[in-house]
Amino acid sequence: MATATVPFEGVLADAYHRQAGAGSAGFAAALAGLLVAPGRALPVASSEDRGVWGARGSADPSGVADMLERAAADGTAPWPVPLATDAARLHDDGDREGWERIVFERQRRVARAAIAAAHHADDPVLGPGWLAEVLDGVWLICEQSSWCWPAHDDAFRERGSVLPTVESPYLDLGAGEAVALLTWIDHLLGERLEARYPGIRSRIRREARVRVFEPFTLRRDWHWIGLDGDVHNWNPWIHGNVLTAALRLLDDPAEADERARIVGLAIEGIDRYVSALPADGAIDEGYAYWWNGACRALEALDIVRHATGGVLDASGIPALRETVAFPHRMHLGGDWYLNVADGQARPPAAQPWHALHRAARSAGDADAAAHAASHRIAGMPAATEHEGFGRLLRGITDPEWVGADRAASPLPRDVWLPSTEVMLAREHGGTARGLTVAVKGGHNGEHHNHNDVGSYVVASDGVPVIVDAGRPTYTLQTFGEGRYDIWTMQSGWHNVPVIAGHEQSPGPRFAAAAVAASAEEDASSLSLELSGAYAGATGPWRRSVRLERSSRRVVVGDRWTPAPAHEPGSPRTSVRMLLAGEVRREAASVIVTPVGPATPVRISWPEGIEADLVVRALDDPMLADVWGAALTRLDLDVTTRDGIAVTVELDLTNAEDAR
Repeated sequence: MATATVPFEGVLADAYHRQAGAGSAGFAAALAGLLVAPGRALPVASSEDRGVWGARGSADPSGVADMLERAAADGTAPWPVPLATDAARLHDDGDREGWERIVFERQRRVARAAIAAAHHADDPVLGPGWLAEVLDGVWLICEQSSWCWPAHDDAFRERGSVLPTVESPYLDLGAGEAVALLTWIDHLLGERLEARYPGIRSRIRREARVRVFEPFTLRRDWHWIGLDGDVHNWNPWIHGNVLTAALRLLDDPAEADERARIVGLAIEGIDRYVSALPADGAIDEGYAYWWNGACRALEALDIVRHATGGVLDASGIPALRETVAFPHRMHLGGDWYLNVADGQARPPAAQPWHALHRAARSAGDADAAAHAASHRIAGMPAATEHEGFGRLLRGITDPEWVGADRAASPLPRDVWLPSTEVMLAREHGGTARGLTVAVKGGHNGEHHNHNDVGSYVVASDGVPVIVDAGRPTYTLQTFGEGRYDIWTMQSGWHNVPVIAGHEQSPGPRFAAAAVAASAEEDASSLSLELSGAYAGATGPWRRSVRLERSSRRVVVGDRWTPAPAHEPGSPRTSVRMLLAGEVRREAASVIVTPVGPATPVRISWPEGIEADLVVRALDDPMLADVWGAALTRLDLDVTTRDGIAVTVELDLTNAEDAR
């Protein structure tokens, strides 16, 4: 395949064209000359380097030992096999987890075996045994009818098939992860695998070509490419995996031009994501999606830097430098984070912290590096297979991460992200103690959107008490027409008003207006107009959320145009709050004891307002694992009023009883 011009334009293109000494017309040709040889293109040593992978190698001892223990535990158990009925079930009851869980476990098992094979490569008995285990896992993945996750496949929509059609492979997140896994295995063990099982490397390359390289280059209407200007986390996630695979697997000298072309197309795609990344580095999908969005872009561009001998370096791009700070800016305390959209308030602690640490080092962001290092515990594995095999390899072979001293998360006092209209403020910087409040404006057409314009979260000692529920387990409905039939997506279950019976509507035109943030020594606040988020609103609704540091309280004030005389039975107006923990009702207040070790809070409102508590049992593990058995909604009936102020204070009189 001949080299083709890659005429991409954007902030990444501006930097790369300059660094390559070529404009867009000559960039592809320049790129072919910049790329190092395939065997050196990935920033991890192969198993041939015994100084890294030998018994006394530099790879993280705890991480390797953890993988060896897990691999040994697999024993002779049968390999997990995803069945056709598991894939077809998506179209029966909407379940997508069953198929994905089996595939993920199979991929993790072969990753564990690969580490064992690399570590025991010199052992005449264990080495061949682990290579055989790796071979079986690789072969099963190559034989798998489709690498696409069933929930993403277009087989049913395009061809009426509830099963994937092998002649039309769909390039999605799952296909990207599968080719990346095989690529890293080939890079780590390819020479040893081929010496023992001649032909396995050509099989890997054949599957990569048919399932990834050809669909990527021949079909350019993939929604995640971002040609329509809408880019989201799929973009850097898939492009990064395609780029990695092309760098390593297209290793025939006759494929040099094709290799440069595919790498160039992947860089072009990532440039669309980087160009759309706001100047403040914020992610509208929230913290939980940063790891598979902005972080994926940072990791891919780090590989580009390595694969070009440091010539192409994106670390100076301002938005990329800013997004490195996003995780610690969203940190509430402990393992709690501000969650918006489909994120969890307490996401899994096992994240590729090494990737953040590496990006922070590159950006010179000491606070971001400290936040990453707050998760580095001496004697514990530097990375695990749960984040993907490439991330595992990078984590356990990064000496600065492996040897990093544990640090304290920075916990900034004030955060304001104008691109998403998110404000976070705490009583004192550097500590989660006391009250923290976060508020969002934005619009209801965000990625992974919930109808939540004007919603807020209040945390006590870093533990949320007025909360965003997050999302339940993904099903076919989650991203289908019935998305807003799911209760967690509705504004009625967020901390926003119901106006004359109307909840918020989905879509980008339903947005906040007149948003104003303020951060002063004594108080921080966000005020905004909410009526634009409601299709049925007939007058303005002004909300102000204010953290008063001197009085140690949060005040949520709402003012609106009073409605005409209320007729019995007509829709009511209410101000709502979703509460996590034990809720005890008093006169014109409730006391909430948090779900974690933290000071209880008292939520108070004016006398004479009718209040109801609505308990919502949680039967989905994605929700129950975070919040426990139930959440409680506080409904304040303000139908006959034109304003209300709700205060949230630490309830120190009950603090000792709660601890």
